[in-house]
Amino acid sequence: MWARSFADDPVEGQVEESGKVVEIQDSYEELLRRTREMGVLSSCAGVLSWDEQTCMPTAGAEHRGEQMALLAGLMHERAINPRIGELLRILEDGSSLFEPDSVEAANIKESLRNYDRATRLPRKLVEDLARTTSLAQHEWAAARQESSYGRFRPWLEKIVALKREEGQALQDLLHKGQSVDSPPAGVSHSIPESEDPSLRSRTPEGDPIYDALLDEYEPGARSGELSALFLSLRDQLIPLVRAIGEASARLRREKEWPRSILKRRYPADRQRFFAEMVAASIGFDFHRGRLDVTAHPFCTGLGPGDTRITTRYDESQFGEAFFGVLHEAGHGLYEQGLPALDFGTPMGEAVSLGIHESQSRLWENAVARSGPFWDYWFPLARGVFREALHDVSLGEFLAAINRVEPSLIRTDADEVTYNLHVIIRFELERALLRGDLGAADLPSAWGQRYTEMLGITPSNDAEGCLQDIHWSAGLFGYFPTYTLGNLYAAQLYSRASLDLADLDGAFTRGDFSGLLGWLRERIHRHGRRYRPSQLIERATGRPPEEGPLIASLRRKYEELYSL
Repeated sequence: MWARSFADDPVEGQVEESGKVVEIQDSYEELLRRTREMGVLSSCAGVLSWDEQTCMPTAGAEHRGEQMALLAGLMHERAINPRIGELLRILEDGSSLFEPDSVEAANIKESLRNYDRATRLPRKLVEDLARTTSLAQHEWAAARQESSYGRFRPWLEKIVALKREEGQALQDLLHKGQSVDSPPAGVSHSIPESEDPSLRSRTPEGDPIYDALLDEYEPGARSGELSALFLSLRDQLIPLVRAIGEASARLRREKEWPRSILKRRYPADRQRFFAEMVAASIGFDFHRGRLDVTAHPFCTGLGPGDTRITTRYDESQFGEAFFGVLHEAGHGLYEQGLPALDFGTPMGEAVSLGIHESQSRLWENAVARSGPFWDYWFPLARGVFREALHDVSLGEFLAAINRVEPSLIRTDADEVTYNLHVIIRFELERALLRGDLGAADLPSAWGQRYTEMLGITPSNDAEGCLQDIHWSAGLFGYFPTYTLGNLYAAQLYSRASLDLADLDGAFTRGDFSGLLGWLRERIHRHGRRYRPSQLIERATGRPPEEGPLIASLRRKYEELYSL
């Protein structure tokens, strides 16, 4: 909203100021027109990327790389147009005309942030990154299938060099106050020393190059602060994992633990039918979205009315596809809940990847692994998967889907061990960018950390450092947002449980509309109006903190494993 308005016929003395208002209004409308054009271009690139991951012939990779490079260059050229800078200067000068929390103020603030970042990146670097990562993703997929890190290593070295160049170009923005914010979650304590040099911050602010990349995904987050948070989480999670492991061994001695229930035959067509039915029930609109198959599940919002999610099916197990669909549907609900009229502007975009991840983790773990959820859905699941579940009780099924056991694959990890997978990747990508870890040494460093943190060691590259697509796509700084998402999700769900009467009772009736409505009001509708930590505090009444996540894990698994 405008902070001031003037009469249609201003009195003497207001004419000059009224003229200024008209200039501000015209400048704002022109800024929106330009940003919306860039939003449409970005959605075009999104369609090409979705197509590349789902159905493009492998022989088209090189041509697709050129297409992506051209689009990236065009978007960058528009993003750094000097006219946008002129408009932003006019709007900054007229900032007193806007309410601080208004849509207009948010669009101007975030457009300035976007412009500052874009103008520091040469077009050649932007095109080189788009071209290289498009090709690298295909090489990664082939290398993963062959379990041959040597095939992917040259591409990783190219990408690390390009991302280092990008971070160097952006690092001065960290000192401008554009992205400074309160610590993201439980990071107000001092940074402890670590025996692991890749966890030890070189300065109180962390690593400037890494932080510049991280800031793209989680505005205001700093690697030094995250190091402290992750060390604290690690220190609390590892003893819990060990205690659960000892209890699991005891339970196996006392009775048969239902570990094989999820490993029976679950036909892919029935998996899809059941997953789509559940996703629709929690609110994912299939008239404005679709589900497809790909090697690495993802969600992409292409614009109003077009949100696409993907999964992969394994007929020898139930959990991967089902919980993967619920995870991506959570992302999709956020995309479908953003203000459609604000598409192409910051107010029509998600505020951060950590907040985005909080939506997927909330639905996947807090909701879809709960007893009340399956009170409603388990009888239906038994009907769909009669051969697999005819002799399984609800209690046995709940124990199986909430089983805790260290695994090598991040996407297969349970909610207790998952954050340890993220910490490992956070350490390694920081070390790669700093030059403390060479690409040649990545497989051995990966294996060493898995042995130390999870007590298991990869036997090949596919189940080791080739399992994630992120680095081939140039997504350095992305991984820590997964753990931030888990922290935010636990805090949001804890507050929603207080605000909504009998949430568990609603779940047992198959009614998820109350929770979705709460998230629409507290998170989705705000776009990028607030920084992530501000949004969480406004939604829950407290700044981001790790306590709700640790408390929820202990409460759930101490009961499940009789700790």
